[in-house]
Amino acid sequence: MMHDLTESAIPSPSQKLVDYSKKALKGMPERFLFECAMKLAIKPLTSATAAVLFHRFFKEADESEYDPYMIAASCLYLAGKIKDDPVKIRDVINVSYSTIHRGSGPLELGDEYWAMRDTIVQAELFITRFLKFDLTTVHPHKYMLHYMKSLQDWFGVKEWNALPVAKMAASYLQDFHHSSKVLDHKPDHIAVCCLALAFQTYGVQVPLTEELDDVAAWYNVFCKDLSRDKHWEIIEDILEVYNADAEIDEEDD
Repeated sequence: MMHDLTESAIPSPSQKLVDYSKKALKGMPERFLFECAMKLAIKPLTSATAAVLFHRFFKEADESEYDPYMIAASCLYLAGKIKDDPVKIRDVINVSYSTIHRGSGPLELGDEYWAMRDTIVQAELFITRFLKFDLTTVHPHKYMLHYMKSLQDWFGVKEWNALPVAKMAASYLQDFHHSSKVLDHKPDHIAVCCLALAFQTYGVQVPLTEELDDVAAWYNVFCKDLSRDKHWEIIEDILEVYNADAEIDEEDD
């Protein structure tokens, strides 16, 4: 059975709980976004959309002028509407609040609740206007699913299903959305590089590539314009996510 890239829950790079009430470190708002997404049980494609909106916003905006955690919460709420995966704003508020304030219960319907609700709603409208109402995203997910189906035929159904490559590649893809560099590369290039990294992780060689001078050249079947240098650049950008995540864990100890 093919790995479902749009329905299954994908783990974030680290499962360690972070104290977001401390001074924000690079990568913490994105980690907050995905932690909230998991708690809200939204689809991976929805959380990826939220991450893209977040990165697009802060590509132009000064992070010091806006609360990145409230922007992240608003992006989750907005992405739910965009991807027809709606989440109640009360759930967004309570999950966001309890994630920042570890151990606290749901907010009562008081001043703090209504202030946070107003912030998220206003931020949602502001993000939409700031991005000039262009909320479309071409995700790498659809390319990866297509490539996986082709690779399944290439390997053979039985052998492909016995490999953990599909799940690992999907994890790499979802985790890469923690980084703003996901905006810097073509979606089809990202998809094939996540697969290539998964193959490398498990030491799997694509069939019929033994005689090639460059054993990675199989990816040019899918992406003829993906050069070797660009291939390794994207791989390095993906791996950088895990280095940044490890630094957050170290700083939080």
